[in-house]
Amino acid sequence: MNLTGGIVLFVVIWFMAFLVALQIGPKSQADDGEIVPGTPASAPADLRIKRKIVAATMIAVVLWSVIASVILSGAIGLRDIDWFNQLGDDPAAPEN
Repeated sequence: MNLTGGIVLFVVIWFMAFLVALQIGPKSQADDGEIVPGTPASAPADLRIKRKIVAATMIAVVLWSVIASVILSGAIGLRDIDWFNQLGDDPAAPEN
């Protein structure tokens, strides 16, 4: 994995964690009892976006470090997930 691949992997993991974090514990204005004029009652009352960004970053760092270490260690390679033999025969495989 090169630098660009590592950055792309981190960004994808971060956005996935952020989108999950956005769904945890939202309160609508109707739940809170104070509806701001001009907004729908289902609009979020207190989004706490900074807290969710920090949580998504911490989760992404942990997941990225685990996934990157597995990729860099070579424990799982591309041939390991080639279930339909799309890559052809492995030249390094021993012949029977």
